[in-house]
Amino acid sequence: MKHETEKKIQKSRTINWVRWAFSELGLPLGIVLLLTTFIGKPVAIASGSMENTLLVGDRLLVNVLSYGPKVPGTDWQLPALKSAKAGDIIVFEPPFESEAPYVKRCIATAGQTVEIRGKDVYVDGRLMPLPEAGKFVDRQVQPQGYQQVDINPPGAGNRDYYGPVVVPPDHLFMLGDNRDDSLDSRYWGFLPENNVIGKIELLLFSWDSQLPLYRIAEKIRWDRLAQHIQ
Repeated sequence: MKHETEKKIQKSRTINWVRWAFSELGLPLGIVLLLTTFIGKPVAIASGSMENTLLVGDRLLVNVLSYGPKVPGTDWQLPALKSAKAGDIIVFEPPFESEAPYVKRCIATAGQTVEIRGKDVYVDGRLMPLPEAGKFVDRQVQPQGYQQVDINPPGAGNRDYYGPVVVPPDHLFMLGDNRDDSLDSRYWGFLPENNVIGKIELLLFSWDSQLPLYRIAEKIRWDRLAQHIQ
């Protein structure tokens, strides 16, 4: 009898704990899930393809609301507030199998013509200057007429002399700000708009992954905290 009573008490305590956990933690967790799914989610930079606009170790806030967030587990997508445009820094699922999303800058949208001449990028015949923090790491310019085998579409030229190509409907052309060291639309082709996750809005936090944790005062890049990204 005593044993049965203790079991009932234990069961009651378990039920009460579950109720408490759901009431106290369920709502906050639900709000977090809602916010990260439909408004903004964090993303970490793991490669140098956007240097020096973005650095390895940057933690960023992605605005998933602007381009129309997808409903998890379904093919549904909420209406977009605006369309991606040239200059936007975008997080997206690349058009090939990848363990993590990519981050690149949109250079051109559907119907626009992209051409690269001696590292200079032209969209519809107009020069699109390298972003202020962008860079080139290779002074050598691949010669005009040289056909690089991994360029997409085949025959479009090479890294430094590319195109002209026209961006097809419902696609974007993406480049990294680190132009000589970026796996982007020059290599894997045009990005389907359906692959877009959101636009980078804010640099939340940044640290140098090369420094040990005990040097945390130096590890944190204090000058990059809470910056608006352009």
